[in-house]
Amino acid sequence: MLQNNCNFVKNGLIRDNMPFREDDKALVKNLHLCKGYGSRRLLSEFPGKNWTKGGLDVLLRKFCEMGSTSRRPGSGRPKCARTEENVTAVDELVVSQEDKPQTHRSTQQISRETGVAQSSVVRIIHRDLRMKCFKRRRAQELTEENHHARPVRSKLLLKKILAE
Repeated sequence: MLQNNCNFVKNGLIRDNMPFREDDKALVKNLHLCKGYGSRRLLSEFPGKNWTKGGLDVLLRKFCEMGSTSRRPGSGRPKCARTEENVTAVDELVVSQEDKPQTHRSTQQISRETGVAQSSVVRIIHRDLRMKCFKRRRAQELTEENHHARPVRSKLLLKKILAE
């Protein structure tokens, strides 16, 4: 049983999911630029590194095209919900509540007004605005009868407890 999730077993050998660490990339880049090593030469020089010819070819092609080992700009999943426009729109709706007391907006209402998903609104409030969302609770309204009945009942309850 393997303890580390980033390794897997193939043909009896433990292989790394990410064989090219930063120091490996720097080594491959320097040997390619200084000595002109290709993927086959690198494989023969470093047999214990678990590199593949296809992986080295991709890495060397990336060096030739970009000139660096870093990721391409714009690669990765684009941010769609937490854009600057959405953050400012949510910020205005959340902050507008501070001016007028008792005008609470729920995340669902903010979501409806901005057109952003409710989960994204919560994420924006937490991560970008560094605020907390509270679930709105309806308070119990007391009538005049309740105001008069409460002290009478509490005194009865106290008498009952003291009598026991």
